[in-house]
Amino acid sequence: MRRIVKGAPASVSMAAGVDPRTVAAEIIDDVRRNGDAAVRAHSERLDKWAPEEFRLSERQIEESLRRVDRQTLADIRQVQANVRGFAERQRASLRDFEEETQPGVLLGQRCIPVGAVGAYVPGGRYPLLASAHMTIVPAKVAGVPRVAACTPATGGDLPHATIAAIHLAGADEIYLLGGVQAVAALALGTESIQRVDMLVGPGNAYVAEAKRQLFGEVGIDLFAGPTEVLIVADESADPFVVAVDLLSQAEHGPDSPAVLVTTSAGLAEATLREVDDQLGKLPTRDVAGPAWRDHGEVIVVDDLEEAFAVADEYASEHVQVLTREPRLALDRLRNYGSLFLGDRTCVSFGDKVIGTNHVLPTRGAARYTGGLWVGMYVKTVTYQEVTTDAASAYLGELCGRAARAERFEGHARSGDLRAQPRGHRPAWA
Repeated sequence: MRRIVKGAPASVSMAAGVDPRTVAAEIIDDVRRNGDAAVRAHSERLDKWAPEEFRLSERQIEESLRRVDRQTLADIRQVQANVRGFAERQRASLRDFEEETQPGVLLGQRCIPVGAVGAYVPGGRYPLLASAHMTIVPAKVAGVPRVAACTPATGGDLPHATIAAIHLAGADEIYLLGGVQAVAALALGTESIQRVDMLVGPGNAYVAEAKRQLFGEVGIDLFAGPTEVLIVADESADPFVVAVDLLSQAEHGPDSPAVLVTTSAGLAEATLREVDDQLGKLPTRDVAGPAWRDHGEVIVVDDLEEAFAVADEYASEHVQVLTREPRLALDRLRNYGSLFLGDRTCVSFGDKVIGTNHVLPTRGAARYTGGLWVGMYVKTVTYQEVTTDAASAYLGELCGRAARAERFEGHARSGDLRAQPRGHRPAWA
C-alpha cells in the first residue's frame, strides 16, 4: 500500500502568456509563405539578431574554436567519443539481410540513413552543449549525409562553446538561429536554407509545439516535455545522495517532476529534510525550488515489488535505482526512458557524459517508446523478389483467394495473372 509523504499540488497555476500553439502556428505559416524574410523578421523581433547571413562560415567557426578554452574542447571531444562509441555499437545491431524464405522467394531488408536532419541545440537558461553531442553524433554514425544545426545567438551573443560542440560533432551546416523560426526554416526550407527530412533536439515549449505541428511534413524524434526523474530507493540509500540527485534534475526547469518512491519511511523523511537544506545552498534554487515545490513527490510503499509497480505507472524519463541489489530492476521494470543502476551511477552522467542518449520520452511516453538512438536516423525498408515460375504461381493462387476474401478484385486479378503459365491470360481477361 502506498502512502503519499509529499504530493504535487492538484493544479499548478501557469504563468500568463500566449498559447504556444498559437505562436508556433503563426510563425510556421509566415515562414511557409515568406521564407527568409519571415525568418529574419521573427529573429529580429524575438532574439534581437538579424545578421546578413545566419549560416556560419568556416572562418567564424574557427574563431569560435579559438575562443573556447583547451580543457572545454578536450572535454567536448571526450564526451563525443563516448557518445560515438555507444552509437557505433547500436548501429552495428542494425543489419541488412536477404534470405530465401521459401523456394524461389527472396525477402530482404535494407537500413538506409535519412537524407537530411535538422538538429536544434537550445540556448536560453543553459548552453546545452550536450544536445549537440546527442543529436548530431548519432546522426553521423547512422550515415546521414547532411546535418544542419541551429542554435540561437540571442542579442548577438555568439555561443562559442556550443558552436564548437556542434562543429566537432560533425554538423555540415551551422545556423545561428533559434526558436520556432529555426525549426520552421529547417522543416519547410527557405531561399537560403535547404529543407530537411527530420527534426531532432530539445527546446522550449514553443519549439516543442512547432515540432509537433510540423510532424508529418518532416519526421521528428520525440514529443518532448519537461525533464523527469524518479528514484526507487530502499533503506540502504543515503538521503544526502537521494536529495542531490533529485535536485540535479529539478534544476532543468520549474516544471520538472522529481519523484522518490521508497520502501523506507525514515529515508523519505530524511530526504525531505536534506532537500530543504540543500536548496538553500543551490545556485539554481530559483528553478529547482519551484520544481520541487510544485512537482516533487515522495511516496512510501511496502516493498520493492510495489516500488517497481509504481515506477512503471509513472513511466518516467529517467529512473534511478538506489537499492542493495539495483540490477533486479532490469528484470522488474518495463517503462522508463533510461535506467540508472546503483549509487555510483547518476542521471547527470546520462545527461552529459556517459555516452547513452539524453533525448528521452517524457509524460508517460516511455510506455510505448524509447529515446533517440541511431535507429531513428535509419529507415528500415524491405524488398522482395520472386525468382521462379513455381513460386510466383503458388503466391498468385494464394493472393487471388486472400484478396477475394476481402473483396479486392483488382488485387486478386494481379495474383491470378501470376498463377498462369508465363504468357497466358486468366479466364477473366
